[in-house]
Amino acid sequence: MPVPFRPLPFLERSVALEARADGTLFVRCPVPLKALESHIPHLLRRNAQQRPNHVWMAQRRGAERAWQRLTYGAAAPQVDAATQWLLGLQRPGAVVMVLSGNSLEHGMLELAAMQAHMPYAPITPAYAAMASDLSRLKAMAALLEPAVVFVQSARALEPAIRTLGDQTWVVCVQDPIDHPRLITWDRLVQTPVTASVNDSVASITHDTVAKYQFTSGSTGTPKAVIVTQGMLCTAMAMTSQMVQWGDDRPETVLLDWLPWSHVAGGHAVFNGVLEDGGTLYIDDGRPTPADFAETLRNLREISPVRFSGMPVAYAMLAEALEHDEVLGQSFFKNLRRLTYSGARLPDAVHAALQRHAVRYTGFRIPLVSAYGSTETSAAVTYVYWSTERTGLIGLPHPGVEMKLIPMPDGERYEVRVRSQAVTPGYLKQPELTAQSVDEEGFFRMGDAASFVDRAHPEEGLAFAGRVAEEFKLQTGVFVRVGSLRVTLLDATAPLLQDLAITGADQAYVGALAWLNIAACRELTGLHDADVSTLAAHPVLRQQLTDRLRAHNARYPSSSMRLRRLCVLQAPPSIEQGETNDKGYINQRKVLDNRRDRVEALYADRPPADVLVID
Repeated sequence: MPVPFRPLPFLERSVALEARADGTLFVRCPVPLKALESHIPHLLRRNAQQRPNHVWMAQRRGAERAWQRLTYGAAAPQVDAATQWLLGLQRPGAVVMVLSGNSLEHGMLELAAMQAHMPYAPITPAYAAMASDLSRLKAMAALLEPAVVFVQSARALEPAIRTLGDQTWVVCVQDPIDHPRLITWDRLVQTPVTASVNDSVASITHDTVAKYQFTSGSTGTPKAVIVTQGMLCTAMAMTSQMVQWGDDRPETVLLDWLPWSHVAGGHAVFNGVLEDGGTLYIDDGRPTPADFAETLRNLREISPVRFSGMPVAYAMLAEALEHDEVLGQSFFKNLRRLTYSGARLPDAVHAALQRHAVRYTGFRIPLVSAYGSTETSAAVTYVYWSTERTGLIGLPHPGVEMKLIPMPDGERYEVRVRSQAVTPGYLKQPELTAQSVDEEGFFRMGDAASFVDRAHPEEGLAFAGRVAEEFKLQTGVFVRVGSLRVTLLDATAPLLQDLAITGADQAYVGALAWLNIAACRELTGLHDADVSTLAAHPVLRQQLTDRLRAHNARYPSSSMRLRRLCVLQAPPSIEQGETNDKGYINQRKVLDNRRDRVEALYADRPPADVLVID
């Protein structure tokens, strides 16, 4: 008998389905959406009154890297002072642009901007750090026309600040530079607060623009999604309704690195902690070989009640748990739920996490996924039941209506969505706004989904690929990139970190791959070897060849069969749009930027670094 899942009071699963004669399906949750909060800043004010001494956020600071903790009671007056300073600029509706990553001051300024009716716009930090190429930052600034720019360190981002000119106010926490309109955070929060702050907060409505959140794609034209307070409150209500806690609700403690410049961290995590009156430990680690050690260090000290991450982060975590008893004890101590998003979690990673969960808790941990986009406030569907399957996107949240358009293959549906959490459009881009919705007002997600069991829709939907990533071979056979990628990662686990699939208008499927350095070093016994040494090692090459041949034997169709693989030396580049700061791989950009390696895969006589599987 399988080990049971740790009990979690999920919302009772239910689904309503309506079909049109043309095969179009409308799917919704029959449970009504709960009442919405008035706005996001209200949550801080409520928590400051009800639990002033409770820690809201914490972050490691200083030479000793000790946790600096910020309570709700200490944060509220700083947020009001910052609001007063912003109101003094007399620029309602003008943008507060944030160039740095997650921090205590960043979080406070976000709420201050909202209170002052100045939309907050967080930018992926790498765009401001690339002093040699600030073109993307310039394009974003031209779109936003910010009145204020926030940076943690002015000196570290001086080229970016100079690019924005002398008319924009600069707020910095440390390392000020010579600038005619610069103020430090310490000075700003000394601003005397007047009644105008409360008046400004009282005038916030659900229609008030709260944010401009940039999409995470890598197209040349920036798209700033308009995000209202109503959207944020709707998405927050949808997410919190998935688990029906009673008096046994555990204290919310999260350790999270997901950037606030993206919708998962900036909406679901940040706002969810505020709603719960919980504590967010800001993780300065990242799911990369160089930075994940910081996450592991933090998890040895902080025991989260739930944990969110991308599949690549979970792969690294599962590997670390194999050898670290202290990490395992701390991580699973209070854990009730794991959530992943961005891509399907490989089965091997899922199995490893559950094995560790049973070891430390006696239960399996519900490992669920969510599905959404920047335009939908990250809230479309959720897996609100314990399941052994990976790759599910679940069922609609209360308040969400999905429109599923049959695709030519007869198995999948194009996904469209309508809800109060969907954006009214893109800033200053009416053409893109008009193209993003259909004639009935449903937002076009650009994704495909399929039912786990069409006869039993309550079993949920599975992600079936990004439509734009799919391609045809010369034979006309479609290749579903998303599902093939995860299947290949399962077949080679844990040796490969990620893949980009090739083969558009070619005779066969190939792949560009990045190695999981730690796993490959362990396999070869070369504990200090670099990527090129590992990639050339005969033991690793033989292992990859054998596993991929086994995959081909299991999946002989041309759309799933991998003929050649090339290991890439350089990691995916955020500067060139190959990945974002969540670790999502942009297939198109990788193939464009690594065209020479793609050509090598299809050469009549492939170079030595190409593995010929068949």
